[in-house]
Amino acid sequence: MREPTPEAVKQIFDRYFPANVRIWESFAEKLKTIAYARNEIIKPCNGKENHLNLLIKGSVALYVCGEDTETCIHLCYENDIFSDYLSFLRGTGTPIQSVALEETVVWAIHKNDLQELYTRSTAGVHIGKAIAEVLYIRKQTEQIKLLTLSPQERYLQLLQEKPEVLQRTPLKIVASFLGLTAESVSRIRKRIGK
Repeated sequence: MREPTPEAVKQIFDRYFPANVRIWESFAEKLKTIAYARNEIIKPCNGKENHLNLLIKGSVALYVCGEDTETCIHLCYENDIFSDYLSFLRGTGTPIQSVALEETVVWAIHKNDLQELYTRSTAGVHIGKAIAEVLYIRKQTEQIKLLTLSPQERYLQLLQEKPEVLQRTPLKIVASFLGLTAESVSRIRKRIGK
């Protein structure tokens, strides 16, 4: 199992926030490696999020839990950053649940450790800014796609960005993430021949 290093953390963040590897030294020291089994709940519905996670191996889905439904709001694969960030920031539970879709390994930093890094140095402030920017950019991009692209365009863009999605994620979860039914995704796949 790969251990967290400043270089590995930098590689994960670089596509959003390129920074000197030294910024990530104290962050990497605080990371804990945690393994989850397939279908294991990482953070339960209405539970409190205490960690920010870097996904090293496997895949994770984040769901909003309703009365009788679960709607997938994010799919994560290797080198993604995930958290129920609303719960993380507010310190309260939310109806968001995160679940390992495969055998999964994350590097997790506890909220208290992250807060300590923020107050300890300017590098910690840069880390906090990077995390907030990564999660904000991702969520805004997903919202814009949902509101401006057709279902077929959303499907094709997902395949382009995450080609492994159909091999690693059940169709009903992919459909939920796209805001569609599994039948609609099947029709799109048949129409485009993928």
